[in-house]
Amino acid sequence: MSTAVGTVPELRAAMRGEVVVPGDPGYDEARKVWNADIDRSPAVIARCATTDDVATAVAFGQLAGLEIAVRSGAHNVAGRCTCDDGVMIDLSGMRTVQVDPETRRARVQAGALLGDLDAATQEHGLAVPLGAISHTGVGGLTLGGGMGWLTRRFGLAIDNLESAEIVVADGRVLRASRAEHPDLFWAIRGGGGNFGVVTEFEFRLHEVGPMIDFGLFFWPVEQGVEALRLMRDVVGGLPRTLNAFIAFTNAPPAPFVPQEHHMRPGYALVLAGFGDSAEHARVAGRLRAALPPLFDFCTPLPYTELQKVFDEGTAWGYHAYEKTIEIDDFTDPVIDVLVERLPQKASPLTVLIAYRLDAAYTEVGEDETAFGGRREPRCELFLFPICPDPDTLVADRAWARGLWDALRPLSRSIGGYVNSMSGDVEEERVLAAYGREKLDRLAQIKAVYDPGNVFRNNVNIKPV
Repeated sequence: MSTAVGTVPELRAAMRGEVVVPGDPGYDEARKVWNADIDRSPAVIARCATTDDVATAVAFGQLAGLEIAVRSGAHNVAGRCTCDDGVMIDLSGMRTVQVDPETRRARVQAGALLGDLDAATQEHGLAVPLGAISHTGVGGLTLGGGMGWLTRRFGLAIDNLESAEIVVADGRVLRASRAEHPDLFWAIRGGGGNFGVVTEFEFRLHEVGPMIDFGLFFWPVEQGVEALRLMRDVVGGLPRTLNAFIAFTNAPPAPFVPQEHHMRPGYALVLAGFGDSAEHARVAGRLRAALPPLFDFCTPLPYTELQKVFDEGTAWGYHAYEKTIEIDDFTDPVIDVLVERLPQKASPLTVLIAYRLDAAYTEVGEDETAFGGRREPRCELFLFPICPDPDTLVADRAWARGLWDALRPLSRSIGGYVNSMSGDVEEERVLAAYGREKLDRLAQIKAVYDPGNVFRNNVNIKPV
């Protein structure tokens, strides 16, 4: 239940959680977000402890005439979880995960991180198909779709969402599901944070782990054409119990990497197996026989550790940018562009990562959810500059934009994954992501639950 408060002292008195403003101890720490390139100063940070706190903060922001931003894991590359001179509704203190192994359901507060959810579900040998970096927030990732290691086997995170608790603009706390407010439930499964503040998710769980099969195969820059063709052919024929990410990256300075190859740029295939270990071994053998890698490393691994493989390279404090683009496959023209442009990046942390989307991902109808992407077999390319300083980011941002422009004629859609749209997003790209029919439906639902466009600090869908 929201409380009508219009001043900071009234907000402090009405909330169980902490309220932080400029000049308070801890303010500078509280306003930090994952991307060091984002430096914004909210007028008020409402560190919510309960759903009632969220409703009160939403009412406060509107009464005070302040822009509202919603923070879960603070991982959005564009920094949409914060704002200048507005109110940041900080959910990071709401991280409880409750697992019912009998019904295979998990109730997850929206401030939880993927690592929180994985730790709780893996106690019972269960998991949600959600993401691939453990310090990402569950909330924002889910609302835009949520793709990761388990997507080929069980679909997107939104395909496994059973219900959600959401605070809408007028202060009501609603439960959205197929049976309750089904229009809202449809919209939040892919429509982002446009419709309110989700405070709790209920997910369907699946048997996964606790051990999986892991493999990393690495080829030098000079073998880019051959390596990408091989990876294309192998990944396109994987059973759904296996998944693989194709990457251009620098070899990590890890113990399993020969010293002379530490930080060497090249092409990598990261292969995860969730079923028969023999299947994983067969694919590994095919890769080695067809094009012997510079090095490879295969081992059993806890599922929770698989979810942390990319954590170190994406740690807090780097300067980052992101662009995505859809391709049907790694055709030879696409490979030619990549081989020419990928080695031109400046930062050793900057990566390209490609997800193959097929199998379970394609078994959900285009209109069953609001997800902004084709439910056809395809690849999503993530161009991800990660830099130690702002000057290097300037160079790699230009690199990413140039590569995106070069790939655009080879793509069927310029929309891209809404969770990865950086900066001010042109209406053309939002339309390309959702399509006219779906976007119009979202705008109509937005007009019902947020007619004043209170929740606009996102890839915004304007109410009709």
